[in-house]
Amino acid sequence: MDFPQYRKLMNDKSFYCILDGRTFEEIQIIGSKAVLYNFKAEQYPEMLRIKDMLEFAPGYLNCLVSEFEILRERLRE
Repeated sequence: MDFPQYRKLMNDKSFYCILDGRTFEEIQIIGSKAVLYNFKAEQYPEMLRIKDMLEFAPGYLNCLVSEFEILRERLRE
């Protein structure tokens, strides 16, 4: 699998850029604001979360690179 991979939640409130099998960035939409979080999976449940995202577990959808990048640019303003 090539990285980065992009996913989002069905409700369009969280967007993910999965950098590798252990790290990802999440942009959460809270009201009219967006917040960026960086995660490094160190414990097994965190690794399973990344696996679920990569395998499109229920609730996770594909996200366009442009969707994620537009949100990231919004954070820089």
